[in-house]
Amino acid sequence: MKFRTTLLALSLFAAAGLISGGSAQAAEITVLLNQATESGVRELAAAFEKASGHKVIVSFQGGPALNQKVNAGEGDLVSSGLAQINDWVKSGKLVGGSVVEYGRVGNGVAVKAGTSKPDISTPEAFKQAMLNAKSIGHTNAGTGPFNTRLFQKLGIYDQIKDKITIVEGRLVAAAVAAGDIEIGIQQTNVIQPHPGTEYLGPLPAELMEYGKVGIGVLTGSKQPEAASAFAKFMADPANAGLLRKAAMEPPAS
Repeated sequence: MKFRTTLLALSLFAAAGLISGGSAQAAEITVLLNQATESGVRELAAAFEKASGHKVIVSFQGGPALNQKVNAGEGDLVSSGLAQINDWVKSGKLVGGSVVEYGRVGNGVAVKAGTSKPDISTPEAFKQAMLNAKSIGHTNAGTGPFNTRLFQKLGIYDQIKDKITIVEGRLVAAAVAAGDIEIGIQQTNVIQPHPGTEYLGPLPAELMEYGKVGIGVLTGSKQPEAASAFAKFMADPANAGLLRKAAMEPPAS
């Protein structure tokens, strides 16, 4: 614990050093993102602000608004799934060489508060919980498509497909809390915490599929040095504890 604390402190000092070396005046930078990476960016932004003196505005953009903002040249950085980030690099929206992969996200499971809590701790237990459930909900965005592959891998897709609901326009946890679905599956950092639900935990390690996430500096950034420093801070292994606190994971080593 002492070693990790020391690493985090060194990372914070390094961030401050990166900034002070480039500018004596505090800057304000805006990070565009959607719910897929919001928890991790907010956690790391708070630490970066303390270390650097800069102000980080985390700008949530739902649905197609994120792509619209990026295409309009707004903001200083954008955080999203790595595939989308790479597409923006190819289209010239992000500065080449500024992109860093800083984390990964997998799926977790939630049920309505006060209802029975099925065991999902092992692949076999998870499989049985899916077979026993009256209804299952997930999205088709982000890590949502992972679920279809998972059910096929377990050999139960044909048995449960008729009780699967694709949740749109709201969080999966909201559908669970409303009683519209019995078991909800969504990214670990999105599905919890949510009022009226109980988080059962992440999928068993043997079944977990991760989506990679990254951040990059937008070509229209008015504060490219501060933006670049924040991107590096996000990817610093010393800050992995902050990412885990946000229910995300650092990249695989």
